[in-house]
Amino acid sequence: MAEGDRQPRRSKPDRSEGFGERLLGLLLDRSHEMPPQLIAPLVAEEVARIGGREVSILLQDYGQEVLAPLPGRGLMVGGPEPIAGSPAGRAFLNATTVEIPQADGVRMYLPLLDGSDQVGVLVVTLDTVDDDDRRLLGRLAGLVADMIVTKHSYTDQFFRARRREPMSVAAEMQWSLLPPLVMAVPQVAVAGILEPAYSIAGDSFDYALNDTILHAAVFDAMGHGLEAATMATVAVGAYRHARRAQVDLSEKYAFMDQAIAQQFGPERFVTAQMMHLDTVTGHLLWVNAGHPAPLLIRDHRVVARLESPTTLPIGFGGEHPKISGRRLQRGDRVLCYTDGVIEERDPAGDIFGEDRLIACINSLPPAEEGLRGQLRQLSHTLKEERGGQTSDDATLFLIEWRGGAADHLALPD
Repeated sequence: MAEGDRQPRRSKPDRSEGFGERLLGLLLDRSHEMPPQLIAPLVAEEVARIGGREVSILLQDYGQEVLAPLPGRGLMVGGPEPIAGSPAGRAFLNATTVEIPQADGVRMYLPLLDGSDQVGVLVVTLDTVDDDDRRLLGRLAGLVADMIVTKHSYTDQFFRARRREPMSVAAEMQWSLLPPLVMAVPQVAVAGILEPAYSIAGDSFDYALNDTILHAAVFDAMGHGLEAATMATVAVGAYRHARRAQVDLSEKYAFMDQAIAQQFGPERFVTAQMMHLDTVTGHLLWVNAGHPAPLLIRDHRVVARLESPTTLPIGFGGEHPKISGRRLQRGDRVLCYTDGVIEERDPAGDIFGEDRLIACINSLPPAEEGLRGQLRQLSHTLKEERGGQTSDDATLFLIEWRGGAADHLALPD
């Protein structure tokens, strides 16, 4: 090679470890084998290294009313913080850091995000706060959230912190079955809420984002208590099995129908709403098996009921259902709900009904907290309209088609 053809020597990339990387790396390195009860002491120790103090970890309770303190050595444990109207609640619902100046420093409320699902809030006080503190603590909060979610399966510690009242066996089964209550990516977002949280039985929902298709379903098993919870468990298991076999909506129905009929006989059934949403085009397909029709919400108002031919509930041996379809516009939301939402009686003894549900939706102002905040606001408003009572399972599941792109997230900066 001639002298002039020699390529300039490339400089070696800088892989030196900075302070922030060492701090987070220590936590990550230890987390793999760490028992759940040692998470709190280690987090408190890590925060102290950057001058932080008065550390609290707050977790959302099952009723989505308060953020409950996680007990642990090194943590400051006080009373639960209301989600509505508190700095911790703002950080939680908006998934953004809230800073409150105090006489002795700045109290920081950092959302604990597992993906897009808000697990809770990390709270810490610093004398002063700059951008380096914000960046480091934000990443620390993300790592803590991942640790909590990972260790959740190893212990009852986090469950006990989140439980604010006794829970039925049926509700235990349903909560263990649910996916995260919120999922959000640039193309699509979903959020779900179940009432009554501590005694839910036959209602459930499930979803999966497989490549560019969102698969979603809402279930309502007949009856109450353990029998309903068992049927819902079989229905969700059969749905997931069929979904992972990559069959279409009508075949999913047939598979679930056979599973319920074989297990529970001809007199038991599950109603269901099953959907496919193409997150690129906004094309929505659905099958209705004895369920209330979903509502199409545009610009915060109900613009249509997604009517469709209704097949028999799952377990009754209905014919293969007809698949319905509709093209969504960007920003459209689709609300699925179980019949407990509209069949509850108000304090005057009248059936609540779909018209009042639609009126509640149309009267709500847009929530600054996004999809999760909007659904939580709707659920609590409906409960108030019904006199604070929920005598039957009442589930809401909301889908928002955003139509964005996510490829840029896979590129390095």
